[in-house]
Amino acid sequence: MPMEKVIFGAGCFWSVEATFRRVQGVSEVICGYSGGHVKNPTYNDVCTGETGHAEVVQVEYDPSQVTYEALLDVFWNCHNPTTRNQQGQDVGTQYRSIIFFNTTDQEATAKSSKKKLRLSRRWRESIVTEILPADEFYRAEEYHQKYLERRSLI
Repeated sequence: MPMEKVIFGAGCFWSVEATFRRVQGVSEVICGYSGGHVKNPTYNDVCTGETGHAEVVQVEYDPSQVTYEALLDVFWNCHNPTTRNQQGQDVGTQYRSIIFFNTTDQEATAKSSKKKLRLSRRWRESIVTEILPADEFYRAEEYHQKYLERRSLI
């Protein structure tokens, strides 16, 4: 079975990357930027909030070892999907909650998962997570990759 990819945005990509790296069946997690209108953005560009890009992670996984549904569960549990353009102290469109899908199956599953979470009433506020077709993914600068791991913060 071939590897599959999905892109998640859930605030600052450092902690999101570290979270997905611990999932069995995930072979690679790359910090990057997606969803905006600027080609080849830098971290400084994205931090202005004017590029339209979100800080995201691209997750490559083996669907025979971990399901897309399981990855969605990790996504929903690693951030607050009810705060628009904010996660904790990080504020701006670059920190928005977003799922970029690559296939119609991923789209349907993500929308179903979001609906299931909403119906569970786990969150009082509305879930603001966007679910959009995958856009161009731009790898973040090398110093962002495995940031927490390299600094022994996890």
